[in-house]
Amino acid sequence: MINLDDPKLHKKLDPSGMRERIRELPQQCLKAWQQALDFKLPANYSRVNKVVILGMGGSAIGGDLLSSLASLESKTPITVSRDYTMPAFVDNKTLLIASSYSGMTEETLSAFGQALQTPAKKLVITTGGKLKKTAAQNDIPIFTVDYKSPPRAALAHSFIPVLSICQKLGVVSNKSKDVAEMGRVLKSMQDSIDESSPLKSNPAKQLAKKLHRHLAVVYGAGFVSTAAQRWKTQINENSKAWAYYEILPELNHNAVVGYEFPAELAQSIFVVFLRSPRLHPRTLLRYKLTAEMLSQRKVSHETIEAKGKSALAQMMSLVYFGDWVSYYLSLLYETDPYPVKIIDFLKKRLSES
Repeated sequence: MINLDDPKLHKKLDPSGMRERIRELPQQCLKAWQQALDFKLPANYSRVNKVVILGMGGSAIGGDLLSSLASLESKTPITVSRDYTMPAFVDNKTLLIASSYSGMTEETLSAFGQALQTPAKKLVITTGGKLKKTAAQNDIPIFTVDYKSPPRAALAHSFIPVLSICQKLGVVSNKSKDVAEMGRVLKSMQDSIDESSPLKSNPAKQLAKKLHRHLAVVYGAGFVSTAAQRWKTQINENSKAWAYYEILPELNHNAVVGYEFPAELAQSIFVVFLRSPRLHPRTLLRYKLTAEMLSQRKVSHETIEAKGKSALAQMMSLVYFGDWVSYYLSLLYETDPYPVKIIDFLKKRLSES
């Protein structure tokens, strides 16, 4: 029987300290915000009408969060491109950001190489590697990340800088107050959901227990749909477990029909709803009705409510909660949340080809 309250368990299964990386997300967000405010952009970068972010995995999710947040207010489209090629619409009014924590992501390097042949305004976010070297050789501005962690745990440094940069360019409104609120909200959550909080009063540990030995399916809508995506990828990488996510109201037009068969699968699924009161009233009604349909099919489910007032605070509160859930789930599966050996294997085989 795994005891999530046992400090020895955390040290044994998490020797590299993923729990520390997760715990300090609030502080890292505020640090990254200040660093980005101090970062200088060329004057001509203000003349853009679209933003493209090249990235994969943990380096791309920051772009997804930005796109979701900006969609609430901005007329400037923000596209996240996960591919070896860049979008064909990139032109001289495009801000193209290549984001790769390691600076060695082959898809991002390939697309960035193509971007060098375009008149787009270019920017790089990385710790180093080939991406930083290439940017320096081409006099492209570099936002250097000085935080050591797996890419997925460096979320503050893939999301907050691009948010700040878009604020500077007028793509989004001033987010200083929202960032400050987000910091307060995340810090207020720490004591109740980090590993020092006992199971009986820790909702993240309690949810991880419910997800254990179940297929996690995460539902989100609107600007919190990216938080659902983050839950899915964190469960994949930290917990080494299968997980999926769906988006409301779209899932009401297809996924709900699939609740019937195979009937025996219903006992193996646990659905998590990520909910914000800022969502459209009809979408919130769909949350309620979808939960009723799941109950009718005897599919277990639970709703996690966003915290804070601003969209930024609410979105990141759901992300932070999910990161802790994925960590506890890794312990229940008795696996180290830090390494991703199968991805390392894949990269090695690709390099051999």
